[in-house]
Amino acid sequence: MKGQHGPFGRKLLRMVYTGFDIAVIAFLVLLVGLSYVHIYGNAIINRHPEKLILPESSVIIGSDGTVLRRISLPESGYRTLARMDEMPELLLDTFLAVEDRRFYSHRGVDYKGILRATVNNTLGLRISQGGSSITQQLARNLYLTRDKNLLRKLNEASIALALEKRLSKREILLLYLNQIYMGQGQYGVKAAAEFYFGVSDLKELDIGQIASLAAIPKGPSIYHPAENNKDFEGRKKLVLQIMQQNGLITEKERMLAARQEYYLPEETVVAGGIGKSYIDATLKEASLLTGKTLEELKTGGYTITTAMNAGVQKALENTFRNPALFPPDSATRQVEAAMVIINQHNGEVAALIGGRNEGTGSLNRAIIDARQPGSAFKPIIAYGPALETGRFSPDSMLLDRKQTYGNYSPDNLNNVYRGQVKMNTALRESINSPAVWLLKQIGISEARQFAAKLGLELPKEDNNLSIALGGLHQGVSPLKMAQAYSVFANGGVFNKAHTVRSITNSQGRVIYKHDAKPRQVISRRTAESMTLMLRSVVDEGTGKKARLAVPVAGKTGTTQAGLPGVDAKANRDLWFTGYTPDWTAAVWMGFDRTDKDNFISEGSGRAAALFAAVMNKAASERP
Repeated sequence: MKGQHGPFGRKLLRMVYTGFDIAVIAFLVLLVGLSYVHIYGNAIINRHPEKLILPESSVIIGSDGTVLRRISLPESGYRTLARMDEMPELLLDTFLAVEDRRFYSHRGVDYKGILRATVNNTLGLRISQGGSSITQQLARNLYLTRDKNLLRKLNEASIALALEKRLSKREILLLYLNQIYMGQGQYGVKAAAEFYFGVSDLKELDIGQIASLAAIPKGPSIYHPAENNKDFEGRKKLVLQIMQQNGLITEKERMLAARQEYYLPEETVVAGGIGKSYIDATLKEASLLTGKTLEELKTGGYTITTAMNAGVQKALENTFRNPALFPPDSATRQVEAAMVIINQHNGEVAALIGGRNEGTGSLNRAIIDARQPGSAFKPIIAYGPALETGRFSPDSMLLDRKQTYGNYSPDNLNNVYRGQVKMNTALRESINSPAVWLLKQIGISEARQFAAKLGLELPKEDNNLSIALGGLHQGVSPLKMAQAYSVFANGGVFNKAHTVRSITNSQGRVIYKHDAKPRQVISRRTAESMTLMLRSVVDEGTGKKARLAVPVAGKTGTTQAGLPGVDAKANRDLWFTGYTPDWTAAVWMGFDRTDKDNFISEGSGRAAALFAAVMNKAASERP
């Protein structure tokens, strides 16, 4: 029987066996591939459900309704979500005609489209068509990289099929139109329409604008209207032809739209914006008010309306750019400063700056309780409480002698003591001894309660007489100092200082609105007496450099460096806190870190002068 099949038979038999083996292997590979495609897409979507909830840029609005900032998304772009009923049918039909004509007939992967693209690419000897459906593009944009390889295409198809099982066609189309990158840092058709055309209502888009938007996804870096170049114009005309071929527009409409030119809205051309520190303070305040994280507030599509007065904010920032208004820098560091301006009549923070070179994420010195206020604290903790008791007036005589209170022995400047001095004089000349003696008379507990009424609650570590001269355990911020003085400026009525007027979610529902609750926390008599004394500080005393054409009341503050081996006149903090009939403001100057190489040799007159420079520029802006 041996060799009965002959050489040809054995060869044929081997071929049959080999063919069978190949068929089995191919079947197994196909089975594994199908299993992979079925499992991978579902697994990825289940593992990352958050990908189907698109982040949306929140918007910060100024007090006059202008947009101050659209918050950048984690991918460093901007998105404004649109509902399906906001999108005109022509926009939807155009994107479908250009990107995926068979969108409603395939189940995620357009096999005919892939075959057509393959044939065309082969005939053209280059990859000019991708064949990816809208669902595949969405899958790639949400979950994958843009690497061109077989595995990525397989994963893309797998996710697309899973998305089609999980979402309706309308939901997929809406996700796509909100997610797709549209060039110039804009994500989604609504953000693009606002950026390129200044159109926030998508139903107001004209034919040429719709064609321009549909032209972008093919090449967001070159086919965008920001530059009316030949590449963009050519792509736009091609889209208009596709629109006409699909019966979406007439030939006349195509010709008219092809001739139209568009220019970026003026507000789009201007880069950057004012109020980096202000917006930082706003987001932190909004987080406390709503319980939402900063990330949620930035990417949740919220509209946060602020109290920022753009004119006052610009005056503040422009003034801070003048180096001549600041003490000399050290060899290695710059003298820093911060300032807050409040409308004392309602508590709204009109302007705020946290540093001379403020930037996103930089230290916001305007809202951090970290600096010693020095003599600027005397009205809050000594003179104000004394007036409120009714036992003292601006003409009351205070003891001005060298005294020791336990382990505490305050000094007057140049060790000059007058024996007795009127309260008004003691405050005007910023004499230390009377302020400490007065605090001792009224009691630390009563003084702390008075400060708390002005918004300054001191910790238990501050139960000592040194607070009369602004020696605080933790320190205070310019915001809180301005808040406290605003009560004097407002006849004893407290309005909580705030940057946020209201917060609206992405559905247009108001989730927070500031509820003004003005409270008479100290007597009008106390506030008026304090204002008279603080005006004398500016008119005749240590705050002369803060004088303006309008009445100014305020107080300087200086804290000494107190460093071994350094001149005793070296200072750590310079302050001026004061108010006009319209605004209350607090200014701080100093080094972030004071040491033997970084200290200020000048006095608080510098802070008073900066106050005057800013307020003089802001004078034309009314609350």
